[in-house]
Amino acid sequence: MTDTQLIREVKDGNVGKYNELMHRYERKIFVFIYHMLKSAQLELMAEDLCNETFYKAYRSLSSFREAEASFSTWLYTIARNTVLSEMRKHKIVKISLDNCGHTPQTSFESLPEQTVIRKEKVSMVRIAINSLPEKQRSALILREYDQLDYQEIASILGQTVSSVKSLLFRARASVKLQLEPYYNTDNWLEECEGMTRR
Repeated sequence: MTDTQLIREVKDGNVGKYNELMHRYERKIFVFIYHMLKSAQLELMAEDLCNETFYKAYRSLSSFREAEASFSTWLYTIARNTVLSEMRKHKIVKISLDNCGHTPQTSFESLPEQTVIRKEKVSMVRIAINSLPEKQRSALILREYDQLDYQEIASILGQTVSSVKSLLFRARASVKLQLEPYYNTDNWLEECEGMTRR
């Protein structure tokens, strides 16, 4: 069944179908929330906030309009707002990529010094990304790590597609500028984080 069919079933009173929707998205939403909470050392709250996200989504399902956004985009928006609200309670606004688990694996043939250099590059890229303003950082995470398209990111951040492209352009330029004194390569971002320019 498609998301639309499941949502229709839930709206028609078949509440059990909501479990199927949760099962489809709970891993992605949990990981997204976990990464947002990591810098604040609140990652132990990730499961609770993931549950809260799905609870809020269930309670608001009657107001969900597929013509306005896909269910996944709507869910990411609820997750992001839930996390930002929690971080405001703790007076924390930064979202970190430190130890986010997205570090590309090096081959076994790599020399030890290459591995050390690569880890240092990855660390510097993450520090640079963590220094970005919240919307630029969120846009970059959603695009490069969660592989969402521009329209989905625009819906999640409450921006236009052109604004998202501008946020991503400024984010990438800022990260590159921060890293230029250390690395003078054209493929620095892709090499360090496995990202692709779009």
